[in-house]
Amino acid sequence: MSLKALNIPTIDFVGKRMYAVILSTVLIALSVFSLSTNGLKLGIDFTGGTLIEVGYQQSADLSEIRKTLTESGFNGANVQYFGSTNEILIRLEPQTISSAKLSTKIIRLLGDDVDIRRVEFVGPKVGEELTNDGGLAMLYALIGILIYVAFRFEYRFALGSISALIHDVIITLGFFSLFEFEFDLTVLAAILAVIGYSLNDTIVVFDRIRENFLSTRHVDPAKIVNGALNQTLSRTIMTSLTTLLVLLALFFLGGEIIHSFAMALLVGVLIGTYSSIYVASSVILVMGITKEDMLPSEKEKQEVDTRP
Repeated sequence: MSLKALNIPTIDFVGKRMYAVILSTVLIALSVFSLSTNGLKLGIDFTGGTLIEVGYQQSADLSEIRKTLTESGFNGANVQYFGSTNEILIRLEPQTISSAKLSTKIIRLLGDDVDIRRVEFVGPKVGEELTNDGGLAMLYALIGILIYVAFRFEYRFALGSISALIHDVIITLGFFSLFEFEFDLTVLAAILAVIGYSLNDTIVVFDRIRENFLSTRHVDPAKIVNGALNQTLSRTIMTSLTTLLVLLALFFLGGEIIHSFAMALLVGVLIGTYSSIYVASSVILVMGITKEDMLPSEKEKQEVDTRP
């Protein structure tokens, strides 16, 4: 029975994969260029420094606060609203004085009506350790995924899924580098979540590709992959849309503390949905996947036959 008879779309994803390759190449090139020239704007979680949450009795003027801090020697201070215009978040570079003295100095500068809600200090050494541990966490996640997919499917599928994940991570990092958004631990957590989300989408597509290979005869691999992408398209769209609705709510209503987290997930989910359709499937086609690669080996057949 044809896909049209089953009300399944017949979009030619595979036929348009060259356009996707060009788009991905451009995005990756921009990301790599920005990362190599601008780098990431690391937050105090990685660079070290002091974070101070300040409460005002009325709306605060950010430009005036920045000017006051700069004139007092706090160069490079990052000042932003935190939830409302009455609450301010101040990020300072590492200081030589204690947190208690720093709090007293900030109150003296900003006025007696200021309420210090929170003071957090991260040393440069801790920031360096977090940077290294974060990078290792991402590397270990990719290695674990490579091993898992290779055992569950076939090495071509493993390379396809890892290619898609690396594609997603580089473009998401490039987005933060290009627009100079702050990169902190919440963003790193979001990128690790994107890896899991993108992998889940890719596994669903790969499962359908394997089923189609095993249930058909003498069919062009490109047609099989294209059919699988169309068959899973409705699921992919519904999953992405419902996820994006939640993320948009977090982005606009969740407050400043999870703003970067929600933004990283928004970018990652969009890129991950795109890569699960175009990048992963294109890689396995380029590597020459065939039906014979999906068939169980003689040893696996014997194990199945001897099962009770």
